[in-house]
Amino acid sequence: FREPKMVLLWYRYGNDGCFFINFFSGDITQKGYEKKRSKLLQAYLPHTQGAERRIPVTPSSSSSSSSRYQRRRSTGTRDERYRSDVHSEAVQAALERHSERKMTVLLPSKRQSLVGQTSMDTYTPPDSSSGSDAEGSLGRAGGVSVDSWISRALHGSPSTSSSSSSHSNSSANAARLAETSMHSYDSLTAPPDITSYMPDPAPISVQRPQVTMITRPLPKYGNAELMETGDGVPVSSRVSAKIQQLVNTLKRPKRRPLREFFVEDFEELLEVQQPDPSLPRPEGVESTPIQGEELDGLKNCPASLEAALLRWGAIAPKAPCLTTTHSNAKQPYTLTYGKLWSKSLKLAYNLLHKLGSKQEPIIHPGDRVALVYPNNDPAAFMVAFYGCLLAEVVPVPIEVPLTKKDAGSQQIGFLLGSCGVAVALTSDACHKGLPKSASGDVMQFKGWPKLLWVLTDSKHLSKPPREWFPLIKDANNDTAYIEYKTCKDGSVSHITNDITRPMYIHTFILSFICMHVFSVRPQEGSSKPAGQGVLSMTNLSHGVIRVDTGEKLSVLTLQDVGTAMPGAMVCVVKLEGVPQLCKTDEIGEICVSSVATGTSYYGLSGMSKNTFEVCPVACDGGFVSDCVFVRSGLLGFVGPGGMIFISGTLEGLMQVGGRKHSADDIIATALAVEPMKFIYRGRTVVFSVNVLYDERIVLVAEQRPDSTEEESYQWMSRVLQAIDGIHQVGVYCLALVPANTLPKTPLGGIHLSETKQLFLEGALHPSSILMCPHSCITNLPKPRQKQPGTQVGPASVMVGNLVAGKRMAQASGRDLSHMEDNEQFLFLSEVLQWRAQTTPEHILYTLINSRVTSLTCLQLHKRAEKIATLLYERGQLRDGDHVALVYPPGLDLIAAFYGCLYAGCIPITVRPPHPQNISTTLPTVKMILEVSRSVCVMTTQAISKLLKSRDASVAVDFKSWPPILETDDLPKRRCSLLYKPCDPDTLAYLDFSVSTTGMLAGVKMSHNATSALCRSVKLQCELYPSREVAVCLDPYCGLGFVLWCLCSVYAGQQSVLISPMDLEVNPALWLQSVSQFKVRDTFCSYSVMELCTRSLSSLTDSLKVRAHTLTQNFNLHLVKQHFRLARGMDLTRVRSCVVVAEERPRVALTQSFCKLFKDVGLHPRAVSTAFGCRVNLAVCLQGTSGPDPTTVYVDMRALRHDRVRLVERGSPHSLPLMESGKILPGVRIIIANPETKGPIGDSHLGEIWVHSPQNASGYFTVFGEENVRSDHFGARLSFGDTQTLWARTGYLGFLRRTDLTDANGERHDALYVVGALDEVMELRGMKYHPIDIETSIIRAHRNITECAVFTWTNLLVVVVELDGSEQDALDLVPMVTNVVLEEHYLIVGVVVVVDTGVIPINSRGEKQRMHLRDGFLADQLDPIYVAYNM
Repeated sequence: FREPKMVLLWYRYGNDGCFFINFFSGDITQKGYEKKRSKLLQAYLPHTQGAERRIPVTPSSSSSSSSRYQRRRSTGTRDERYRSDVHSEAVQAALERHSERKMTVLLPSKRQSLVGQTSMDTYTPPDSSSGSDAEGSLGRAGGVSVDSWISRALHGSPSTSSSSSSHSNSSANAARLAETSMHSYDSLTAPPDITSYMPDPAPISVQRPQVTMITRPLPKYGNAELMETGDGVPVSSRVSAKIQQLVNTLKRPKRRPLREFFVEDFEELLEVQQPDPSLPRPEGVESTPIQGEELDGLKNCPASLEAALLRWGAIAPKAPCLTTTHSNAKQPYTLTYGKLWSKSLKLAYNLLHKLGSKQEPIIHPGDRVALVYPNNDPAAFMVAFYGCLLAEVVPVPIEVPLTKKDAGSQQIGFLLGSCGVAVALTSDACHKGLPKSASGDVMQFKGWPKLLWVLTDSKHLSKPPREWFPLIKDANNDTAYIEYKTCKDGSVSHITNDITRPMYIHTFILSFICMHVFSVRPQEGSSKPAGQGVLSMTNLSHGVIRVDTGEKLSVLTLQDVGTAMPGAMVCVVKLEGVPQLCKTDEIGEICVSSVATGTSYYGLSGMSKNTFEVCPVACDGGFVSDCVFVRSGLLGFVGPGGMIFISGTLEGLMQVGGRKHSADDIIATALAVEPMKFIYRGRTVVFSVNVLYDERIVLVAEQRPDSTEEESYQWMSRVLQAIDGIHQVGVYCLALVPANTLPKTPLGGIHLSETKQLFLEGALHPSSILMCPHSCITNLPKPRQKQPGTQVGPASVMVGNLVAGKRMAQASGRDLSHMEDNEQFLFLSEVLQWRAQTTPEHILYTLINSRVTSLTCLQLHKRAEKIATLLYERGQLRDGDHVALVYPPGLDLIAAFYGCLYAGCIPITVRPPHPQNISTTLPTVKMILEVSRSVCVMTTQAISKLLKSRDASVAVDFKSWPPILETDDLPKRRCSLLYKPCDPDTLAYLDFSVSTTGMLAGVKMSHNATSALCRSVKLQCELYPSREVAVCLDPYCGLGFVLWCLCSVYAGQQSVLISPMDLEVNPALWLQSVSQFKVRDTFCSYSVMELCTRSLSSLTDSLKVRAHTLTQNFNLHLVKQHFRLARGMDLTRVRSCVVVAEERPRVALTQSFCKLFKDVGLHPRAVSTAFGCRVNLAVCLQGTSGPDPTTVYVDMRALRHDRVRLVERGSPHSLPLMESGKILPGVRIIIANPETKGPIGDSHLGEIWVHSPQNASGYFTVFGEENVRSDHFGARLSFGDTQTLWARTGYLGFLRRTDLTDANGERHDALYVVGALDEVMELRGMKYHPIDIETSIIRAHRNITECAVFTWTNLLVVVVELDGSEQDALDLVPMVTNVVLEEHYLIVGVVVVVDTGVIPINSRGEKQRMHLRDGFLADQLDPIYVAYNM
């Protein structure tokens, strides 16, 4: 301002959106600058004992170093941001020296189609000079001084600090871990192609119909001895060999774990973190604020920026104000003060008078106006900026939106909208490059307000009249301009660097000393020389400053940035808590007090107070100064002589395990590992994500298209070794993405917050990913360990509960004393004969599929007689022979069952093989026939042809089948004598099923148990001949078979039967049948409910009730026609919709079902669940009377320790448990300890034991698990009632007495099923139920449709089904790992991504996890991607 002179101006946008102007004296050249710098620093070079003196990089010291320095200084590109030749040479030398060290990094297994999708044709090489958006020099002069950096880091070298001992063990452990690998860093081999490897010539394609059971063939699944060796490792499995290799690696010692942040307990007791005395601590005295020189010379200066522009535009109009060069222009463009004044004046006039009308102008003084100019046009931006100042409007500089999906574009729109911006100024060239709509207007960007675009070129502006002159104000506290700052999380804050007087004073300071920010470089002849410090990086991670020597491993060389600016005060405060002054050897945040700073965030008073109104305090609690300080966001300290040193930024700081690491340091180490061969140097970002109460480091880089997957993983493994050795910190995730896929900033760098957001959302789409949770997660909660010899006995538990006033956990259903007419019969065959005589025309069954078929009592009786005749004459069967009934769901199955009872044979219902998957399902049918010792097979003619087909003969030899009887053509004469059992305890039928643990078992159901079961269901559901019941269940086992075949004959109600297989064609068939028949009670499975929820979710509007009524006497012959015509659905008559299952109730699914069909009349109270198991097919069933089912919320963490802790809804880690129905009449339940067999108290977790006349008699045989506990059906309590025989269900649960009352007026006892005892996974001393982990995983990503978990050699394996492109497979790996860590405190060992339908599910909707495990280990799943977490 004193007089115009030539300055070199470097113009750019910063990472927070504002522009910076760096001034350098115009009379000094690059060579002169080097000479002056060398002369200044020569006398103050640091000397270290026993080492060479550090020589600054000058032309006289090293020509090569000088050339490198000049390249870095002249280019100014982001390619050299992390460039340190010494660093790179040291890293390479150390990696070569230790190339013999081994480290196990298991390459993932990919499907060949996924590998081949990387195309070179569409590749466009990115700008290698760009980088992340955290650009800015922090005064670093290098970080490494010796070639043995990583070498000695791996051995754990001594250090001068007290913290080196805490990391020496980790380095030694890392070295020992590396020696166990089968692959070295330099000799990693590609993984075997597990998709092409098959131990059997006929690969198995696992397909899953929605409601069809997927079984496994005998040679591949059933016999464990054919698969496993003595130690449990499959002989011919390459996948399991990798898992075993991973297990051996993880058994090795790793980094010494940190102190646990908390001890997980059901009482949620947090451990207070005790300070570690071995960690380095600051030992200096309290620092003091430093004061800059006094600011003089303001008296003769212009009163404001507008006045300064007016003065120099009048005094020196031809003096150059700005000189800029363009890449296309041959000559540089010079903007003089006269041109700047005239153009700004012209723009100000047009803004105020040419927009809108005279009566209603668009812009008024004080309005906000957006400035949209490219980075290469500073002259136009400067004219627009000063034009806004002259027009008294507030400019808001923003970056140019290049595309509609620019990273951060929506946040900029929020900025414009909150500031009330309605006008955007831009140049003609920039306007042409903006994306346009079809009409030629600028496209409306997402989140942006509607803008009026104004071109500021002279040809588009009118010349102001001579008499018009703007108002030149003095400096005041009005807003001058608004810039924005992108925070670490990607949010935008509007910084009002807005007080005109401080901005003017700041400009005066810049012109006085030609520097910026809050520090100045000492000029020549100053008494304060430049400084340089060599600091220990290990101590810096603890926030402590320790001077080190260049020969140490982790050192960081910092160059000072000068002293405080004139008129400013600088201090260093602690990063957390009260802004207290740091000690002299402590790293903190630098705060500035100056009139040349901004004062607030626009519209954010709370943030403004914390940032712009900081009052530092001393150790005694008093304020340091009366002045208000502003947080700079820079980390550093004040060195000797008042020199300010910057060590990093607050936004780039990552705190991992109590230590602080800079993202720039991590990037520098990673890029030193041969980056140019595999990744782009400027396309690398590092950020941290919060996982399990701590931050975890994630490194993302763009991969070169010519690098192979093997080379990429080789580079990633070397990066892991380098970062672990130098920084003593593990990398949680390394991800390589294809070139030009990461979101970019307008400057061409990587948008850090957008990249992090894509990673957290699972939308990063990496081409290679490596997760290392085993080495990074060291703060897992300690499990509760059982102390030997301290277990409390069952008697003590019982006495303790009685003393505490707690009742024992036992309950029973109502009594079965009342007898009815049909209950005088002990056998179902007699009941059917009685109904055929008394009510011959009463319809018992109505089957609905492609056509409607009904069956009366007499018709069923006659068909059963003919089938008995068939068994006697053609089959030559005797009493007690076992007959396999291989029928599709229908009336033939029911007739064949009662035909067997009439003939005295023992029926075994078997699901027929699936025609489209006969090679997999047919061996299961043959297995059941062999295990059940069936002497005959009854089936239809169609299935008989299928068994004799060529495809079936490949799987099972037809000659091995027992005799097959076809029941399509039955004998015309009836059986002369029907069989009547002599003892009700004799065997009635065998119930075969495959459990979720892969066990095929058949239970023996006696005639007495069958009648008692039907009687209990009749009383509970109030079933009578006048009722209609809709059944959509699998009719082959469990309660589904009882409801399909037995209950209608016993109780007399009409059963409307819908096969779950028919719902695949018509998902609305079940609910339409319920609506048309006005059914009040219906039964279904979870698979049926899930199919209806998924398939009909988009059709609920068309299913709503319409204005039509049905006649009371419904004509069955017109049902088919009515289904074709009727589109309405009415579920208002449904009073009971029972889900039959042998598992914990699925609360989320039932709630979704109720919410979806609420509009068609389904009441939420109508939906309930039933519970049954192998030993008792129906333990609980809600029925029609009694209180509504209750839902409680328990602490999921307490369940892991076999405890039940009730919490409120919405509490952290809360798990909803719905009551499994009302206990059936005649059933007694007690909760017992599965280990001690002693009774336990109310609301305590234990095994559910049942005593009832409807219990099964025992296992007929067991296949797949021969060592089944012998006391399943005859267990006795070890204390208390030791005489009663109980059946052990094998399910964990608890009883809880509620405040509700049942029909008898007594308080209701609710049973809550938690999970199967055989499925419990014990990991880290805690017990987990697979469904809990799977529920969390399904919520992790929108493309996960189904998942299953199982364990293998102490590793947790997760299999997820991908509903999307195969390119999205790698996105699921970090999402699955994160959610399991966060919610269950478990580390996932292997993540397997498969196609939809691969996870086998039985007819009840239960996952066959053991089948899945065997298929995975036998390499039969054809996975899309298999990731092995390290």
